[in-house]
Amino acid sequence: MEIDAVVLAGDGGGRALLPVGSRPMIAWVVEALLASGRIRRLAVTGPQELAPVLPPDAILVPAGRTAVDSALNGAAAFPEAEWLLLVTADIPLLKPEAVKDFLDRCRERPADFYYPIVSRECNEAFYPGVKRTYVRLREGTFTGGNMVLIKAAALLACARRGQELVRLRKSPLALSRLAGFKFIVKFLTHRLTIAEAEKNFSRLLGARGAGIISPFPEIGIDVDKESDLELARRVLGDGPKEPPEEPPHGGWRHRHEQ
Repeated sequence: MEIDAVVLAGDGGGRALLPVGSRPMIAWVVEALLASGRIRRLAVTGPQELAPVLPPDAILVPAGRTAVDSALNGAAAFPEAEWLLLVTADIPLLKPEAVKDFLDRCRERPADFYYPIVSRECNEAFYPGVKRTYVRLREGTFTGGNMVLIKAAALLACARRGQELVRLRKSPLALSRLAGFKFIVKFLTHRLTIAEAEKNFSRLLGARGAGIISPFPEIGIDVDKESDLELARRVLGDGPKEPPEEPPHGGWRHRHEQ
């Protein structure tokens, strides 16, 4: 599976250029993607101010009015691509191992798009107190990751339907009509399973989706508030470092040491 990556850096690019340790935030993300050994080509959506911090062979294209528009702009840079990895520019803690692990897990299931999720237990094990938005499902409590692997052929249809979902996000009644009453009831009573969520969102987006549980919390720690930026700077070089506590399940610890 050959993967082309699109990093979404926003129309202003200011946050992507925030200094974290020895380099701008977006540089950590780009480095993790390329060091994973899974990325064939790279495009970045954003302003020309990003050009000096990008690799020479990266393609810089204008951002769109929305994240969906930006994804489509980035995809247009690779018209013959089969698979696209869409990644936000604000996850500087991302590691090459996290990228490899996610893509390898995707290969184990047939789908048109894949979305990583991380358990609260995993997040708290490595980054105690990190604030994320969680959803409680039957299998556990999860937060979403900040990348999507999608078939290029499915992107346009998913993008159009995704924009409609975003448009209706502030109308619970309209969203409930789309999702279905049974889905909403199960969600509110924490009886919804990952498989049921996959099935419903696949229907809404018109393509088969799969949720991939990742053991790498860094895939979901985006910098959207001051405490996130402080965490990233502490881990990557600015300020005193505080190593994460030993997780309750020793199986997670070895992955950072490989």
